[in-house]
Amino acid sequence: MVLAAGRGKRMRPITATTPKPLVEINGRSLIDHCLDRLSEVGVETAVVNVHYLADLVEVHVSKRKSPRIVISDERAKLLDTGGAVVKALPHLGTEPFLHMNADSIWIEGARPNLSTLCDRWDGDTMDGLLMLASTVRSVGYDGIGDFEMDKTGQLTRRLERTVAPFVYAGVAILHPRLFEGRTVEPFSLNVLFDRAIASGRLYGLRMDGIWLHVGTPEAIAEAETSIALSAA
Repeated sequence: MVLAAGRGKRMRPITATTPKPLVEINGRSLIDHCLDRLSEVGVETAVVNVHYLADLVEVHVSKRKSPRIVISDERAKLLDTGGAVVKALPHLGTEPFLHMNADSIWIEGARPNLSTLCDRWDGDTMDGLLMLASTVRSVGYDGIGDFEMDKTGQLTRRLERTVAPFVYAGVAILHPRLFEGRTVEPFSLNVLFDRAIASGRLYGLRMDGIWLHVGTPEAIAEAETSIALSAA
């Protein structure tokens, strides 16, 4: 599943007329960067949710040959990151699925990150496996991180008044059982992440490479410069 329904308020004025998933980095839209990654690891079908400037996103992704796109329509009501998945579950089935923010973009390291994430998945011990980036080494990110991670990969939340070493990079494998008991209403995935932490079933994997946090117009140039330097 690819989340592409947000308004991208921090990206204004660009997103006044262009939905954030269609903002371009190096001449290619953010959502195409995301869908390209999924196609590379053999994903055949991707559910894409739409809300803000939905027609533009829907027309754009419909032109793709791979992966096949299924639209989850949230034009009537934006459901936030958690409610969006609950609405899309009939399309996602009963097995674990890849979950990505449409603006998830990174420079690969030695290991391809999505393949590594899939190899790390263990459904017996996990309800969620998050791809994590370095809080201090990520490009365009100036926050204080999200998670601490122990040697087994199990996650806990950042302590108050501290800087956590890891930030969620917007990519995960999630099991449908994580959403049991939830209805189609707006709520954040963080509610379910916290529940999985409490039961010891939320894990992380440190990504190999550099996460590009494209949250503002200024971050576009930073991302493009980082990509150019990595290719030099």
